Amino acid sequence: MKEGWRWYGPKDPVPLAHIRQAGATDVVTALHEIYDGRVWPVEDIKARQAEVAEAGLTWSVVESIPVPQAIKTGGPDAEAATHRFIDTMRNVAACGIEVICYNFMPVVDWTRTDLRYPAPNGGLALRFDPVAFAAYDLCVLKRHGADADYDDAMQAEAAKYHAAMSETEIDTLEKTIIAGLPGAEGHHTREGIRALIAEYDGMGQDDLRASLIAFQSAIMPEADALGLRMAIHPDDPPWPLFGLPRVVSQMSDYDALFAANPTQANGVTFCTGSLGARGDNDLATMLTKLAPRVHFAHLRNVKREAGGAFFEADHLEGSTDMVEIVDLLLAEETRRTREGRPDTAIPMRPDHGHLLLDDIEKETLPGYSAIGRLKGLAELRGVMHGLERRHG
Repeated sequence: MKEGWRWYGPKDPVPLAHIRQAGATDVVTALHEIYDGRVWPVEDIKARQAEVAEAGLTWSVVESIPVPQAIKTGGPDAEAATHRFIDTMRNVAACGIEVICYNFMPVVDWTRTDLRYPAPNGGLALRFDPVAFAAYDLCVLKRHGADADYDDAMQAEAAKYHAAMSETEIDTLEKTIIAGLPGAEGHHTREGIRALIAEYDGMGQDDLRASLIAFQSAIMPEADALGLRMAIHPDDPPWPLFGLPRVVSQMSDYDALFAANPTQANGVTFCTGSLGARGDNDLATMLTKLAPRVHFAHLRNVKREAGGAFFEADHLEGSTDMVEIVDLLLAEETRRTREGRPDTAIPMRPDHGHLLLDDIEKETLPGYSAIGRLKGLAELRGVMHGLERRHG
């Protein structure tokens, strides 16, 4: 596999030189400064690509080209927004990058309620607590209609949780949840979040899936023509939030997408952390079925707790058998080699990492500190090297 590392561009606290020292060969990045649906100019992509190359690394995966809200809601600007997305795809392809990761989560992207949860090893991890999230939704955001999305027991727990919070804790929780908003680089207000959610009024799961299928129907012929591999990222966490549907959470979701657009360009980012947060997702079975469409892999582990909570565990610990997952990915690479596919090597990256050692006191991006990911990559590299002996 190609050993990748997510880099958030020149403002990332982890510089490219440190990524190379970690042993990664490939960089996963984007033009993060353009997150509002505008077309990425070729010259800007090439400039970022040159910066990566000067550090002795290769930009192999774009993560992510944002999908505007209009496309998800099927609003009046959906067609124009799709054309702009396609124009960015063309410019990415013109620069020789072949894999594009994207997601279709409404309003919130990855969502956590704690960015500094004490892990068993003494480091700090990301965590999602459904009670804390419900407390924010019901008692802080006070979203219209939120009561209908929580049973009486959860509403009582949320109210109790909120009552025990200080204003500082409420503010921290809100900032933590906002951190998962696309374009969190911008300024989001409570009223703005409510307005974004209201854009989906009346939309159910079938409606959002129809929007996704329509979008993929428009972009996949272009991907085929350009030699691009499109890798949709699963929902994180893989269940509804803020009463909004999510449609990339389990195997039945993928079945519907690939039945509608079966081209090989229509593939997945296999994220073991996102999919692994659901106890009813059998990751090994899913990967066995999805393997030919895995264009990119996020390897991280979560430890599921009672009631739907989870936290980011060490990469080889948690609720997912990571050795089994890596073994299946290597087996897929062997199969592709025998088949003669050009995309034999699957790009991967260690996704998220604990805050460890002196990183705890440094300015870092949530989940993307250097030492925790270096530890994760080293562990995964050891597993890969050991298993490669068996796969030849």
